[in-house]
Amino acid sequence: MFTTDWKPNKSSPIPIHKQITDYIKEKISNGEWTVGYRLPPQRTLAKELGVNRSTIVTAYDELIADGLIEGKSGSGTRVVNNTWNLLATTPPPDWNSYVKVGTHKPNLPTIQEINQAEFIPNIIRLGTGELSPNLIPSASMKKIFHQLANSEISYGYEEPKGLLSLREQISNYLSTIGISASPSSILIVSGALQALQLISVGLLHRDSTVLTEKPSYLQSINVFQSAGMRLVGIPMDKDGIQTNLIQQYNKQQKAALFYTIPSFHNPTGTLMTAKRRQQLLDICQQEQLPLIEDDVYRELWFDESPPKPIKSFDKNGLVLYLGSLSKSLSPGLRIGWIVGPEPVVEHLADIKMQTDYGSSSLSQWAAVEWFSSGLYYKHIKEVREQLKIRRDFTLTRLNKYFSNIAVWQKPTGGFYIWLRLLPSLSMRKLFEIALSEGILLNPGNVYDHQSEQYLRISYSFASLLDIDDGLKRLAKIIKSIAE
Repeated sequence: MFTTDWKPNKSSPIPIHKQITDYIKEKISNGEWTVGYRLPPQRTLAKELGVNRSTIVTAYDELIADGLIEGKSGSGTRVVNNTWNLLATTPPPDWNSYVKVGTHKPNLPTIQEINQAEFIPNIIRLGTGELSPNLIPSASMKKIFHQLANSEISYGYEEPKGLLSLREQISNYLSTIGISASPSSILIVSGALQALQLISVGLLHRDSTVLTEKPSYLQSINVFQSAGMRLVGIPMDKDGIQTNLIQQYNKQQKAALFYTIPSFHNPTGTLMTAKRRQQLLDICQQEQLPLIEDDVYRELWFDESPPKPIKSFDKNGLVLYLGSLSKSLSPGLRIGWIVGPEPVVEHLADIKMQTDYGSSSLSQWAAVEWFSSGLYYKHIKEVREQLKIRRDFTLTRLNKYFSNIAVWQKPTGGFYIWLRLLPSLSMRKLFEIALSEGILLNPGNVYDHQSEQYLRISYSFASLLDIDDGLKRLAKIIKSIAE
């Protein structure tokens, strides 16, 4: 998805196509658009700049004549020279080739489009998995940072595992949910995603297989794939992962580990039962299959707290437990944690020191204040109440607008409703039309390529007014495509 802050000046005496030509030449000569860079399609650029397609055609033709770009059928229009290269005997490096062979794979194209579209002004984000700005306790956050400014705290690097006082607070918190973990077995990370990155490069071999739920959030990011891993999904039912299939899959795949989100699963919202959690741990112990328990949504329950974490039953150090403040408090704080056997935690801490030399010390001190003051627990109670209101409202809107075109289950916590569309239609077409009308979706196929008829609907981010307006207009779009 191409976006730019620049627009041609339609009141200027310089012809529009000339302004566009100069703009592209500047991008090329400044090295922003390097040799091999693929220019946006003519229709896309025309729409973004608010001009006729014929104007773009004229501009492109002029650049082709100058030898700067080249258009080929089937592969689009690319930069083939820059203004210095036309004069030089030695061509500049083809940075595009470096990008292609880099170790870390780019996000899925749809995920890239979503990440960019989230910053379009006034867009309705029906799939965004984070707290609404209205649910983030800005006033309390400012108060805590003000207190820190008048406190004796360190502004330098913390020790490799993270600020000791924060690990002590997290140890106390974990004891309230049944997990016994000393501060020495806890590593502070910059969110659960960094935890997965550290695990992928620090504990797994290339060509390893990772088992997970099907569908899974893990399929929407390339953190394991970039480290040379292969993801294999195991079907779920209303109680969570179908544990009776794990041994069969593991026998076929010889997996290195199992990854699960047992509490208010992303993207389905499923809550794994206590019985299923115990079965999962028992089978993983039998199979000697290490388990990653991603529990970042745990505190976002509505009517009753979820079953105890799988980690709470782990007596053999089989489970690596991931937690975070990103979903419950603030994504900008960038505070998460890994709990596991001390040798593993120490190894991951060493790798983390090689990558960023530790998470933000200021954020860690702020997190200590949130826990030690009791404000975090008070905030969580308020967030649960607000999310429940949002969930109930969203369900009423779905019943009003989607009763004859989709089916879904009522989540008991978390952010998400896993919506299955009844009409058979192109999810890509739906995504593009909705985006053109100011509605941003999270298609199911980014979480599982077979979930083509699903949408992840989130009630956590958009305002109630936007949820109503967005779902109403989305239903009309779906019906128009299905006709």
